[in-house]
Order: sequence, then structure tokens, then C-alpha cells
Amino acid sequence: MAVDEMTNRDASQIGQRVAMTATFERYKQAMARLDAMIEHAQTPDDKSHDAVQVRAEFRLARLRRFLNRLGNPQDSFPIVHVTGTSGKGSTSTAIAAMLVAGGYKTGLHTSPYLQTASEKLQIDGRLIDPNVFVDLVDRLLVFHQVWEASGEEALTYGELWMSLTVFFFAEANVDIAVLEVGAGGRFDLTNIVTPTVSVITSVGIDHTNTLGSTIEEIAWHKAGIIKPGVPSVSAVTNVAARRIVAEEAVLQGSALTHVAEQLDVLETSPHGTTWRDPETGTSRTISLGGTFQARNGATAVATLQVLSDAGFPIDAEAFEVGLRSVQIPGRVELIQDQVPVLLDGAHNAEKVAALATDLNVVLPTGPKGRRIAVLGVLEVKQADDMVRSLVPMVDAIVATSPQVLAKESKDAAMIAEIAREAGFHGPVHVEPDPLLAIAYAFARVDARSDDAILVTGSLYLVGNVRGRWFDERNIVLQRTSWPESTPSPADLGRD
Repeated sequence: MAVDEMTNRDASQIGQRVAMTATFERYKQAMARLDAMIEHAQTPDDKSHDAVQVRAEFRLARLRRFLNRLGNPQDSFPIVHVTGTSGKGSTSTAIAAMLVAGGYKTGLHTSPYLQTASEKLQIDGRLIDPNVFVDLVDRLLVFHQVWEASGEEALTYGELWMSLTVFFFAEANVDIAVLEVGAGGRFDLTNIVTPTVSVITSVGIDHTNTLGSTIEEIAWHKAGIIKPGVPSVSAVTNVAARRIVAEEAVLQGSALTHVAEQLDVLETSPHGTTWRDPETGTSRTISLGGTFQARNGATAVATLQVLSDAGFPIDAEAFEVGLRSVQIPGRVELIQDQVPVLLDGAHNAEKVAALATDLNVVLPTGPKGRRIAVLGVLEVKQADDMVRSLVPMVDAIVATSPQVLAKESKDAAMIAEIAREAGFHGPVHVEPDPLLAIAYAFARVDARSDDAILVTGSLYLVGNVRGRWFDERNIVLQRTSWPESTPSPADLGRD
């Protein structure tokens, strides 16, 4: 090759790398502008449930007014609305994957993100283009300035994000979007939509500071996404919660489909779960590990069957292809390093108990191997129950504190104390910094003994440490949660 040809090629590659760096920097600046909405928010003094509800209703009303000024983008495309204490992220992703396999241009909104904001917005399995993200944030914040100039109060971070989400899907002209609830349902900011189908995956104890401390109270919040005349799907198994969901469906005139209470789980591994529907005898496989994923997969299938009657039919092959293509970062995600590492963002007592049940299968160790848990929990969670579920299944604990903006983490030393009180007799190390905690765990493993590492207790914790394997910059530029080490300029491009 001639010298001038090599020089031109090198110059072109350098130019492309510079452009990608500039794109990522603009993306980070746009994120910072949104995050500033969190930092500037004031914590209200009255934290009673009645006061929380009043503030939530006020925010919903304000968001509806803002979206009305934008032309109500949330009404321009069909929506599957998904809530639940556990399983809503996996179920949402499975629904979207089957719709994509069926040939529909499908938007997916999940919450929260693990490592970077663009993970929350996907179309056909690809994260939002960072250039599109920057453009939408710029335009939305200009709208917001006009909104404030008209005498309206500033929106919160969550309201702006919800506006950004529906604005993005509307402009992308999706055929349908799957929208995961943040927390609860009835007063969640996603509940400004009128969906094609509403889905409730489960009801358990979580977010008690805002949803209430009983199953009945929490079920009432979840059931609040059921809309008049809109069909709904429920995989709820708790008897009291099922009654409340059913009563809400009757009240709203919603045709309610119940997922079978018992599913025959045939097999589970880190690479997938197979179950058989006892009513139809049909066996299906979802590419997510853990017996609990059978219920999430079955809920997604039931939702697609309801959608078929609503004008979104897919064939049998799309069901299978979609379920087998499901990928979710940080949910029973197995990474092969010097020892196997399982990242699972189980963040309530129900999820951790389900994970503990399957640990011997999804994260096996050798006869002499040890399972070392890197464990961190948010302050508002039921840490005692979560730790107690894990204690019999792990051999060592590295207690840490998830790092997240505007949310308080449980003190790492307190996690260690809870483990001791629960009867854990193995080594416990306290390291508040998540990155140092995972490094400490790696320094203590022995690959020859088939040791393994588990990271769990919080999605935020998983997000803190996942960058060890998958860099945020590459995730953003390659538009996938599983990027190659070096992004290609071809990865950038508008949909």
C-alpha cells in the first residue's frame, strides 16, 4: 500500500475516533443537564403516605398538561404497560423481543438503567442513538423553558424523562412500545398512558415508604394501571393481591387474563429456562436463567396472546425466536472472568429469595469452591430478609454500599452486622466502595478450586461494578449493553 494511502486511511480513522469522542461528550453533557433536575430537587418534609399521594397526583396532572403542550405524543402509538414488584423488567423485555421477532418496530422503556441512561430507551433491541438522545434533550429542555416562562412550575427529573420517552417513541414512529413502570403503578409517572394491554407480574413487599406496608395496599397501587375497557394480564399469585387486582378489573370493565398459578419448570441454567404450561401442555424456553423466569416468560406469552386479539398477531416461530433472544444486563448475567461472576440486581426480599433458591444451578462451585457474595442494599429495602436468604448459600461476604444519585444506601458495616446476626460464620469484609469491593473479591478467589463471585442486592450496585467488563462509552456508542471493546463508526447512525 502506498504511503499516501496509509496516511489517508490513518487520518480518516483518527477523524472518526475524534467524532465518536465528541459524540460521547455531548451525550454526557445532555445526561448532566437531566441529572441536574435531581440535584436541584428539594426533599419534602412531609413523607406520610397521604402527602406522597397528593404530590404524586399533582405531578401526574402537571405532566399531562406539559404533554398536552407537546401534542400528546403518548397517544400516538400503542402501548403495553407493565408493572409488578418482581419480574416487570424481564417480562417487558420478553414482550418486546417477541414483538420484534414478529416484525413490529418495537420501543422498549425500562427503569432504572444499570450503567448509562440510554439503556432505558430502545427500539428493536438497540439503545437510542446518542446523537438522537442529545437532540431530544436539547429540544425538550427548550420546550421546558417556554413552559416555565408561561408561569408553570418546573418539571421534576422523572416528568422530563417520561416526556423524553414518549417523545422519542412518537418521533421514531414505532408500531408499539412496551413501557415498564418505575414503582407502584397508580401514581407512577408512566400512568399517563392509555395502553392496549395492562400487565401486572407480581405483588410483594417493596417500596413500603411510598406504597404502603401491606400486600393489599401495594396491590391497590399495582392495579391502578388497569384502564377502563382495556384488557389486562395478571401473574399475581398472592391470594389477597389477586382479589384486589380482579376487583379493579371488574370496576374498570377490563377483561382479565390470569397466568396459570403453577408452571412446570423443566430445566433452568445460566443460559435459559424451560417450562411447560399445565393447561396447554406447550413447552417454551426463555434465554434467562432462574426458575422464576418461567413465570415471566409465561406472562409475556399471555400478553402476546391478548395483543394478537388487539391487532398484533405473531406466528408460533416468533414466539420461540423472541423468547430465545431475550437478553437483560444485570439479571442472572453470568460473566466468565478468572472465575465465574454472576451479576443479579435482585433488590427486594422476594427477588433475593428466588435467586437464592437457584444459586446452586445458576452459579455452581466446585467441591472445594467458595461462593463469595459482594452485597449492597439501598436504605429503604428490607435488608434483613434479603441477607437472611443469602446466608445459607454463600461462603464469604464483601459488604458494600451502592453508589447512586439522590438515594441513600444501607451502610456497609450494617450489612455485615445483619449477616452476623443471621448466623453467618464465614469471613465478612466491609468495603463501602463497590469497585474496591469487587476487586477485593477477585483478590480472594482461587480459580483452581472453582470459586465463584455473586454480586447482588441492588441494580445500582450491579451497575457500579459492571463497567469492569463493559465500558459505558462503548455501550453508548455501540448502542448495546454488550459492546465490543472498541466501537466502530458504523455503530453510530440514526434509526
